[in-house]
Amino acid sequence: MHGADTARTQRLFVVLAGFFICNALMAEFIGVKVFALEPTLGIDEIGWNFYGVSGTLNFTAGVLLWPVVFVMTDVINEFFGRRGVRFISWLAVFLIVYAFLFAWIAIQLAPAAFWVDAGQAQSVADMQVAFAAIFGQGMWTIAGSVVAFAVGQVVDVAIYHRVRRVTGEKMIWLRATGSTLVSQLVDSFIVLYIAFVLGPQQWSTEQWLAVGTVNYLYKALLALLLTPVIYGAHRAIEAWLGRETANALKRRAAAGG
Repeated sequence: MHGADTARTQRLFVVLAGFFICNALMAEFIGVKVFALEPTLGIDEIGWNFYGVSGTLNFTAGVLLWPVVFVMTDVINEFFGRRGVRFISWLAVFLIVYAFLFAWIAIQLAPAAFWVDAGQAQSVADMQVAFAAIFGQGMWTIAGSVVAFAVGQVVDVAIYHRVRRVTGEKMIWLRATGSTLVSQLVDSFIVLYIAFVLGPQQWSTEQWLAVGTVNYLYKALLALLLTPVIYGAHRAIEAWLGRETANALKRRAAAGG
């Protein structure tokens, strides 16, 4: 691989890693918000019923970004293999924990007296309380999210390479979307189990299964809708690197996976 090709490959890895980690971090922090899907879309409420538990379509805002993270995993997997994904995934886990640590430290800082009342014009009675509520997610939720993310990444990578060994360079959609669908299944139920079954809310098994099913179906739908994005990303990378360099990266990734 020539020097120019190596430089382009390195820049590509940095861009993909940055986008991957940014999405993972943002998903963690915006995940504190729970939104109602039906009013957001301006449609009537859809009453679901699973395992004897019923409800409407409410999700954490993090579900907007987690499917993107898993799609990014597959793109990185294709060109940089298991080692590349493993490095970025563990770096993301470390940075998520690091970010939450400093969010917790920031909460402990004594607030300036004028700042506490600064949001009253926006109906925020106490800025310190609001700051702590947004950035101080419960430890069970943080632990569940980090563990689910790490396990989901391991599952995604393993399935991706297993399918790739069978299909070769063909059927990108099968290894990419297929691995995402399985890893999202694992991710959806682990995070809820740790955060809400083992955590202080002590959800019943039925509630855990019901909410997990609804969350997974939503993520699975997004993963399917994002399948064309994978092909678009492949074409963009091949155009950036050149077909010869891109194919060389793919062969190396497949051999190292």
